[in-house]
Amino acid sequence: MKDQQIHEAMALLRQECRQWPTPSVTVVAQRHRSPFTVLISCIISLRTRDAVTAAASERLFSRAVSPDALVRLTVDEIADLIYPAGFFRVKAGQIRDICCRLLEEYGGTVPDTVEELVRFKGVGRKTANLVVTLGYGKPGICVDIHVHRITNRWGYVATATPDETEMALRRTLPPEYWIEINDLLVSYGQHRCFPTVPACSGCPLALLCSRIGVTRSK
Repeated sequence: MKDQQIHEAMALLRQECRQWPTPSVTVVAQRHRSPFTVLISCIISLRTRDAVTAAASERLFSRAVSPDALVRLTVDEIADLIYPAGFFRVKAGQIRDICCRLLEEYGGTVPDTVEELVRFKGVGRKTANLVVTLGYGKPGICVDIHVHRITNRWGYVATATPDETEMALRRTLPPEYWIEINDLLVSYGQHRCFPTVPACSGCPLALLCSRIGVTRSK
């Protein structure tokens, strides 16, 4: 994919992704409009299916929707509420620790920069960028495994890790697409551009895609 083709690609993605559900963390952000709930739902979402993330987040937020309310719950109570999210017991401890630190060091307010957010245990650049973009509406590019895989498959970037992809996209991706590219490519990666056998035959972006690394498709 050539740089100038990204506008056509994004327009096609917007159209195609209308048929699929919005990613769960984005739904949480739209419902609660709180950087804190975005942060916590991101922690829950790691290695967890979207439907499980959405249900677990809502159970937890029905009991506690702020750091001071959540620290009143025990780790076991948090774990029970977010089960069956992957590694739910580890995540419960991380969530409570994050809340304690937010109260002790930040007055209960979630930081609004990637650099500050990644200082929290369990928070990587993917999560930090989601908090910055969905929670605060500030510029950022969230790169998960779908964004990393698909932009490399297109040939739009040539990178080895999601963090490298983020930095490459910050250099090449027009700013108007920074926030939405994660939602679009998460949906696309879950429903069409699969990791091993992508559905290339019905892909509206097929003529734009270099299909780098694709050995089998359907």
